[in-house]
Amino acid sequence: MQRDIEPLKGLYALFNARDIDGVLASLHPEVAWANGMEGGHVHGYDGVRSYWTRQWAMIDPRVEPKSFSIDEAGTIEVEVHQVVRDLKGTLLIDQTVKHLFQYRDGLVVRFDIG
Repeated sequence: MQRDIEPLKGLYALFNARDIDGVLASLHPEVAWANGMEGGHVHGYDGVRSYWTRQWAMIDPRVEPKSFSIDEAGTIEVEVHQVVRDLKGTLLIDQTVKHLFQYRDGLVVRFDIG
């Protein structure tokens, strides 16, 4: 599990820095990524890039991982402190959520919001 946790910590830092290409390097080409704004999932690099580009044009989300655990199926659960502001800096959301990650070939192949 530890070999998968360190890259996830880096993934959160890259997301907060708005480094899409850095994050995409950690994702499987067939990734299914939860769409927290509209529901469902976006797929592949182009889907994730488009989703985040739209999201960041509307809101300023920040996520900080607080704890990591793994279940018997190998899914990594991350407890995350999420703060979302509008583009003027007004606080919209301040909450703890669960993020679920699955790996294939050493890359994130699925991300869900718990």
